Amino acid sequence: MSSPPSRPRQLIIRGITRSGRAFRPSDWAERLCGVMSPYRPGGARTGVGAHIGYSPLCIPRVIDGVKCVIVSEALRDVEPMAWDFVVNFARDNELQTVEGPLPPDVAA
Repeated sequence: MSSPPSRPRQLIIRGITRSGRAFRPSDWAERLCGVMSPYRPGGARTGVGAHIGYSPLCIPRVIDGVKCVIVSEALRDVEPMAWDFVVNFARDNELQTVEGPLPPDVAA
């Protein structure tokens, strides 16, 4: 009997720096997800309304009162440079990150 396929792991980028300060600007999560919106399974959307909406692979959320961005590891398969961009964004801005499966209470 084979085991079910594992879900892609998640990277949660928290809007708190390693020194404990809130990251600014306050809309950083929405901006980052907006930049990542074209990177989605099946490629970028086209047509009317294509510019509206986030990629399901990179979504903003508030977790425990902190703005966060939840990035699916599947983004790496869709566009490796986009994955590197978000990982480097978190590192360069000294943001706290958590890796692992997404907790069920945070699921979209």
